[in-house]
Amino acid sequence: MNTTLLAKQGMTAEQLAMVQSEVNSKAKSKGIAYALWWFTGVWGGHRFYAGNTGMGIGMLLTFGGLGIWSLFDVFAIGKAIERKNEAMEMETITMVKALQKVSSNRTEAESAI
Repeated sequence: MNTTLLAKQGMTAEQLAMVQSEVNSKAKSKGIAYALWWFTGVWGGHRFYAGNTGMGIGMLLTFGGLGIWSLFDVFAIGKAIERKNEAMEMETITMVKALQKVSSNRTEAESAI
């Protein structure tokens, strides 16, 4: 089962809406990544877009591993973007849950006064 689905269990509709809104605004597009690969593949543009700056610099300095690295990336881009988006979604879920916990603790403290 998808780890994000497990992490979402027990969340309210408001929390889920917050997560979805954040994911929609921050998610990386496979289409854009492939377009960057097509036009800037040997310079690592798609790697920079995906937030993989170190590999992007490596591709930039080696001209995409003389093209071999760029050729490999055409098969790996889709999965890399999926992993990046899933990690970002997990971070967002964790943040929303932490905010809810802080909010409920504050409410409990205020009601105790």
